[in-house]
Amino acid sequence: MLQSDTQTACAAIPSETFRLIISSPPYNIGKSYEKQTSLEAYLSWQETLLTELVRLLMPGGSLCWQVGNYVEDGEVFPLDVYFYPLFKRLGLQLRNRLIWHYEHGLHASLRFSGRYETTKGRDYVFNLDAVRVPAKYPGKLHFRGEKKGLPSGNPLGKNPSDFWTFLADEWEGGVLKIPNVKANHPEKTCHPCQFPVELVERCVLALTNEDDWVLDPFAGVGSTLVAAAKNNRRAVGIDRDAEYCSVAKARVADLYAGNLKLRPLGKPVHVPSGREKVAQVPKAWQGSEDRTLSFPLSSSVNADED
Repeated sequence: MLQSDTQTACAAIPSETFRLIISSPPYNIGKSYEKQTSLEAYLSWQETLLTELVRLLMPGGSLCWQVGNYVEDGEVFPLDVYFYPLFKRLGLQLRNRLIWHYEHGLHASLRFSGRYETTKGRDYVFNLDAVRVPAKYPGKLHFRGEKKGLPSGNPLGKNPSDFWTFLADEWEGGVLKIPNVKANHPEKTCHPCQFPVELVERCVLALTNEDDWVLDPFAGVGSTLVAAAKNNRRAVGIDRDAEYCSVAKARVADLYAGNLKLRPLGKPVHVPSGREKVAQVPKAWQGSEDRTLSFPLSSSVNADED
């Protein structure tokens, strides 16, 4: 694990070293570990860096670049759309466009919550309440702050997100349904946007052989290092944050010691039975009949009915 500026560290590495380069670069949305700039400046920086990363790839090597959306004045700019011509200019070929689908994450009120990482004008009609869906855990409470102990969701249901699951049923390939690292996830650390090890591990297993070298130029707390070491690959991680580097090294050490808690590869996503306390509609929402909704756990449709 190298504590360094990514560009500086990569410049010192010999060409054609890595079979796989995988990372999630800053999205340019003002997280604690990045300085937000214009979209044009951000893409220019990324192109300079990616030119260096392509140099480091072995012939036949793979680059996996997990990106989301850049948002400015409420307008969404899907970064994968902007990255595609950039990759083409660097001589790369698109082989797969994988969708990482997870059901819990950042929420929004003027657009569907972002889950899928690839209107006309600024004023538009968006009737969120008309399309809300049952909350998976309506009994979830705020655990700190002024609202501690109060329901953290919305009594009318949750934002259905911009990934509707029936699309995944129709398109059988290209969707990775893996929980993101939040709250009680066994891998949770201090990093606000942490990769689940399983997400990286699938790419490591598919795109490298044992003893191959893997690079994560924005390694954070070392999920890529863990996924590589767990599967007998060699890896280099780069991050300029000293705390993240320290956590990454400790996680790798815990892996080798057999003490690292990981979500098992391929474990099905948990579906609540509806009997859990956190899945119950809170009493605070039951006082007003016109605002309280009752959602069935399951439903069926008779094709003969109108």
